[in-house]
Amino acid sequence: MRELSIVLRHAITVLAGQLAVMAFGVTDTVVAGRHSQEALAALSIGSAVFVSVYVALMGVLQALLPVWAEQRGAAQDAAIGASVRQSLYLWLVASVLGMALLLAPGPILRATDVPPELRGEVRTYLAILAWGLPPALLFRIYSTLNQAMGWPQLVTWLQVGSLALKVPLSVWFTFGGAGLAAQGVAGCAWATLIVNCALALLALWMLRRGRQYAPLRLWRAPEAPDRAQLARFLRLGLPAGLAILVEVTSFTLMALFIARQGALAAGAHQIAANLAAVLYMVPLSLAIATSARVSFWRGSGDEIRAGSVAWQGFALSAGMGVALAALLFIARWPIARLYTSSAEVVALTAGLLVWVAAYHVADALQTLCIFVLRSWHVTLAPLLVYGVMLWGGGLAGGYALAYRGIGGVAPLHSPAAFWGASAAALAVVALAFTALLALVIRLQARERVRGAPAPAETPR
Repeated sequence: MRELSIVLRHAITVLAGQLAVMAFGVTDTVVAGRHSQEALAALSIGSAVFVSVYVALMGVLQALLPVWAEQRGAAQDAAIGASVRQSLYLWLVASVLGMALLLAPGPILRATDVPPELRGEVRTYLAILAWGLPPALLFRIYSTLNQAMGWPQLVTWLQVGSLALKVPLSVWFTFGGAGLAAQGVAGCAWATLIVNCALALLALWMLRRGRQYAPLRLWRAPEAPDRAQLARFLRLGLPAGLAILVEVTSFTLMALFIARQGALAAGAHQIAANLAAVLYMVPLSLAIATSARVSFWRGSGDEIRAGSVAWQGFALSAGMGVALAALLFIARWPIARLYTSSAEVVALTAGLLVWVAAYHVADALQTLCIFVLRSWHVTLAPLLVYGVMLWGGGLAGGYALAYRGIGGVAPLHSPAAFWGASAAALAVVALAFTALLALVIRLQARERVRGAPAPAETPR
């Protein structure tokens, strides 16, 4: 029960911070929706592109959590500090690559047939957010370090506090006032840029002043790039980042393909996607907490306890996934009305939320599994499953249902085609990941019984 209590406390703390961050998106969605249907559609497309870039790069850095948690379990404090300094080289490369993509989104917008009348606003939105990417990724390193060390509250305080800055700035910049001209959807981007810079500066200040960080010796002169260390980071982080890229781009491309159906469909999809992302924060928080604890026990050399913690986290995530899906299904109409005053958007959104509820159950299971699998350094197999099912089954299947028809069924021309296909594909992913996790834990337990030392990495 002690391990369950530790995981729960960690997860609840992470959840509070994650919900504060997700409130950024909720705020922008509501503000843009109240501004105009066109602003909401531009936000749907722009945020989909930005999130795809940001989350994929963030995934590479987030995947370092097992490395630092294992070092903590092995009581290697100085090694953690050196490892964090090496991670700054990844941050630099990720920032340059991400900014380049956000400052030149034209090929993506043209390839996905985004309506020409929306492209100008989307380009402006992404150009502003490009400058907010480096501080956002720097704060992710700070966040990952604290989660690995079991100090998530030091992240949550900053995330919750930043919400008090984000909300008024988004409203002010979007609608104007006090001598500032209305910026429209670009106002949401300016608010995010300011908040990201503030969070990064506060994180650096806390790392410098916080006594708990002193044993890590973070503030030594940066060493030259360590090829062996960086290669280890990439073996773990690159497949993890690519897996997240596959998952998120399935959402991004879904939004861009749905944009062909007009502002009504794009707006309803934006609300549905935003709610799916908010719900995702619960299994994500449990996954972060569980994987940190599993990696800690692996670093301590106790594979049996690591496996036990993994299954406890799995049970928690499954239970919460079913409960939240049921709540969303029951309250889908009033929830849709909170986002917009348009009766048409409300009606279409309420129908989509039925599929979002089904999607979330599978999402809760696969999220917990993929994070815990990274604790055993299993990353390539999940990437392959993601690519086949999310792009092949979810995205391609949804496109066929929406625009071509399948098995004699006429094209639906509705966002529901994409959500239904994605929910089915993610259910297959959840089953595959659960089986893979069970196999990995069983193999580790077998090695323990034989008296052999558990391997640092299991077959990918």
